[in-house]
Amino acid sequence: MDPNNRGPEEYGHDGDGDTPRQRPPRDPLTPDFGQSTPALARTVQLVSGDYLLTVNPVDGSEIESCPPGERPARPRKLGAAERAEVDRAAKPPVPAGLNRPTLHLLARQDERERLVRLVARGRSVRLTGPAGSGRTSLLDLLAEDCSDLAPDGVVRLTGFHRTADDLLYDLFYAVFDAPLHRPARDELLGYVREIGAVVVLDDVEFGGAALDELLDATPECAFLVATTPDVPAPSADSALEEVFLSGLDRAGGVELLERGVGRVLTEEEANWAGDLWFESEGLPLRFVQAGALLRQRDELRASAEAFDEFGVFQEAQVDAPFEAGDGHDVPLPSLAEGAAPAALLATRLSDSARAALRFAVALGGEVPHQAHLPALVGDTHADAALGELLDCALVSPVGTRYRLAAGVQAQLEAAGYGTDTEAQALAAAQHYAWWAGHPSVTPERVCAEADAVLAALGILVPAAVPPVEDEESVTVQLARTAAPAFAAGLHWSAWERTLRFGAEASRLSGDVGEQAYFHHELGVLALCADQLDRARSELESSIGLRGALADKRGTVAGRRALALVSDRSGTPLGISAMAGEEVPDARHEESQSPPGGVPTAFPPLQSPLDHSTLVTNRVPAASAPNRKARGGLKGLARRNLVAAGAGALLAAVLGTVVTLGATSNPDNDNPSTKVGPNPSASQGADDGSLGADVPKNDDKGDTGEATSRPTDPGPDGTYGTSDDPTPTDTAEPSDDPSGTNGSSSTPTKPTSPKPSSSSTKPPTSSTPSTSPTPTETEPSDTASPTPSPSATPTEEPSTTDSASGPASSSAPASTSASAPESSDAGSPSGSGAVI
Repeated sequence: MDPNNRGPEEYGHDGDGDTPRQRPPRDPLTPDFGQSTPALARTVQLVSGDYLLTVNPVDGSEIESCPPGERPARPRKLGAAERAEVDRAAKPPVPAGLNRPTLHLLARQDERERLVRLVARGRSVRLTGPAGSGRTSLLDLLAEDCSDLAPDGVVRLTGFHRTADDLLYDLFYAVFDAPLHRPARDELLGYVREIGAVVVLDDVEFGGAALDELLDATPECAFLVATTPDVPAPSADSALEEVFLSGLDRAGGVELLERGVGRVLTEEEANWAGDLWFESEGLPLRFVQAGALLRQRDELRASAEAFDEFGVFQEAQVDAPFEAGDGHDVPLPSLAEGAAPAALLATRLSDSARAALRFAVALGGEVPHQAHLPALVGDTHADAALGELLDCALVSPVGTRYRLAAGVQAQLEAAGYGTDTEAQALAAAQHYAWWAGHPSVTPERVCAEADAVLAALGILVPAAVPPVEDEESVTVQLARTAAPAFAAGLHWSAWERTLRFGAEASRLSGDVGEQAYFHHELGVLALCADQLDRARSELESSIGLRGALADKRGTVAGRRALALVSDRSGTPLGISAMAGEEVPDARHEESQSPPGGVPTAFPPLQSPLDHSTLVTNRVPAASAPNRKARGGLKGLARRNLVAAGAGALLAAVLGTVVTLGATSNPDNDNPSTKVGPNPSASQGADDGSLGADVPKNDDKGDTGEATSRPTDPGPDGTYGTSDDPTPTDTAEPSDDPSGTNGSSSTPTKPTSPKPSSSSTKPPTSSTPSTSPTPTETEPSDTASPTPSPSATPTEEPSTTDSASGPASSSAPASTSASAPESSDAGSPSGSGAVI
């Protein structure tokens, strides 16, 4: 039976009904700690401009040109209900536990009315005030007042750690419904021009040209921009209206303090509040914190009798007298403690709240979400710690999260809360690395904790070291799990920062595989931003690292992305040099091949019938000039190589011709069998004979083997035909060097050979040869009417000087190998016979 496809018979549903129903297996009493099935990788496919991006957390993201069928439709604008949900999500979460009532804004009515009038006229306003002046509280009231002024409602954005481009994308996603779609820059500008909304922008960190660019890109929006005085001012020709937010007056500070305490101040407390107003310049944040100090003082002064009389402390009468219980009293905080109350307030909080403050200090002021506090602190009720911190005004809302209030970070560090920063950051990194990689956590939730994750990475990366054996680097693991989530959640500024942190951490820890992954992702991100040079550099670095590790799948993904970069840039792969490198010139000691190739040293032999040998200079194809390859040792080496090849070619051709000439005789008379000790005769200059001795008409020297050549060609004028007369036996070769037909030369003595070049003197030797030389040619060699083609080059008359004179005008040049006898040959000195 197939265990994966159970039939009805396995459960008692067969035809006869006799098979009992199988009981399900019981759960084991102990869990199985063996190897569990690995969770599937969370891949997300989204469209970025003209690209289809598949976020792959295993081998690296894959990018390709978006097919027409995958392109998303034009995004639509959100409705009123959907905008309300987006606005609710843009606010920070409500802390758990009991919360005090929200304090209303005091002494800001004039600024509030002025700002509403400006926005109603479509003007953009820049609200400038110091940290702790109540800018965020005033913006919340303005958002409620302007909710019905624009067709697209009110959009809340935060400029903390955000650029102008990031804010344009945030505005686009707040108005349009475009899931998993990140439009290109030009397309984005077209969409945001259609948005007509009141944009409430808090904690902006840029000004000048960047702020002007943001305003110019959204002409139909009215901005309420809140910033601090240290941020650069807008340009001179900007259309922003400037509104400065100052501190409260003394009466307003005292009233705010009484609302925080929940009762009327005593004379001593009122005088203390006056000194605090002078010290803090009327900042509302200081009075809210001072009210928390007075509440804690009242709680410490309360005795058991006070609780029995008035019930719960929060319900006690405001003007009720508080006397010291059990004989102890709590004095008022000093003026210094009132101006910097963070350390004193923290001492009176719970252990979970103080632990949360330590994590916030370690993370650069970022307070983890209240859902993470129980795991970080180790207390199941630690989520209520955020309510304590907010009640004491030690934290303030920033976008969708909370941060330490202005000045609290420095005050807590001075109190010793920053001594174990690295240990706290490491604990937070371990938790976030596990949490971000969990399959149940969505990319949007990871993006909400982006600042806390980036803060942990910023602290741990500079101190990254190679981990011990069988352990992974927590910093690399956090970047590895958070980066794909940021990419899928379209928080690409956090994605880029995480990738850079991860690349540096993997380099310091010696993890080459993870370093290759981060470089690959940086290349893909640069390609999506149309930064082709940077994308090529990052991808080539990734491919090189993965090639060293023999990571085939990762290398294939990198080469695909690099091919897309080359296609976009128009530069083929392998043509361009690596980014930042130059193509080196050829070294002087290296030989460079000519454009047409190197000539073959031993070319193939030609056919024996092809007697035409043509040696020409091969002209190379036109190529780019190379100054270093023209002269010097390289040019000389090329010329020597060509000359050597040409010489070898000529030697091979000549050897072939000689070999074919020696082996082309159809008769059985092999000249090599007739080689003797006597020297062979030289070839004549006119008749082409070999100068063999012509036998005389005597018995001593005639062997009967050699015959003389007929001197009369006959009526047809051609030697070797049937009409030639038979030569006589008494014919003797002429030894006159100037004879017209005496082309044969007398044999020389073996001991003292005489040269036969252009000498007009007759031979001095009168001793005839008693026997023919072994190289004599028989009549059968010369009587052939059709000479062999191989003998053609040797049968041509020689033009060099020899002992023979020029041929007679009355007799044609001889083509035979025998010495002819001419009866009409003349000589200036008379004819002489060889004795």
